[in-house]
Amino acid sequence: MLEGMDRITTPFDIASTAADVVAGIDLHGKRAIVTGGASGIGVETARALAGAGAEVTLAVRDLDAGDRVARDIQETTQGGTVDVRRLELTDLAGVDSFVADWTGPLDILVNNAGVMATPETYTAQGWELQFATNHLGHFKLAHGLRGALAAAHHARIVSVSSSAHFRSPVIFDDLFFRFMPYDPWAAYGQSKTANVLFAVEATRRWAADGITANSLMPGAIATNLQRHTGGAQTPPDKRKTTEQGASTSVLLATSPLLEGVGGRYFVNNQEAVVVDRPTNDMTGVAPYALDPANAERLWDVSLELLGI
Repeated sequence: MLEGMDRITTPFDIASTAADVVAGIDLHGKRAIVTGGASGIGVETARALAGAGAEVTLAVRDLDAGDRVARDIQETTQGGTVDVRRLELTDLAGVDSFVADWTGPLDILVNNAGVMATPETYTAQGWELQFATNHLGHFKLAHGLRGALAAAHHARIVSVSSSAHFRSPVIFDDLFFRFMPYDPWAAYGQSKTANVLFAVEATRRWAADGITANSLMPGAIATNLQRHTGGAQTPPDKRKTTEQGASTSVLLATSPLLEGVGGRYFVNNQEAVVVDRPTNDMTGVAPYALDPANAERLWDVSLELLGI
């Protein structure tokens, strides 16, 4: 919670599902993109949005998987409108093509795709893979879609972060581990902090266009995201289903309580409290992740790296 701003609370909690938080909300006439919409919580995020009437585009690396998910969503939502388009976030030309192919307004952009704790890997540009995928690819996508988001007038961006942001601030002096020894969790944590900072600065820069952005921790969910981590390490009573894990994303995308609100971080469907140290339940947010100076600096660095 930012100083001087009222903390947002909702009727929902850790056990709420995506269907719970979207119940009674009509999204007919709205258009949404969900990156990584073919697996994990992306599937349930897309299902909830389509079930409420939105036209949903799954932005995915694997078109076959996307098509299977689209068919499943259409069957379970009685004919929800679901489109599938290819998007590889580390392929910058591909991101540009995705943006160029988009026409008309965009009401909801859910930056959901990501990689976690990967072995040391670098892109063609020499960028560390997790930062390149989780932050820079989504940054380029959102920046390219700004006109479409503005055309929707009250557009929302949802930036899926993690409690792993506690593992590292953005290390501006060594973003890509050229000097520090590579650590997969520090790299992941840095990218997740970047997801929070993106929402802070996107709201500051774009609110005048009617665009707001918020970030969230979905919780501990056993999905393909954990393939490099040896499985979920969270106690069973703290784990969520994918339907529960998608709930906070859907809340930020649709709830009337978030109308005109941006630059905030949510956990278990509640706005998080800024903490001095990580809590045992990881429900707080680190002050460096919401710091406006950090957010502005990251934005400028991202523009420079991407040549925008």
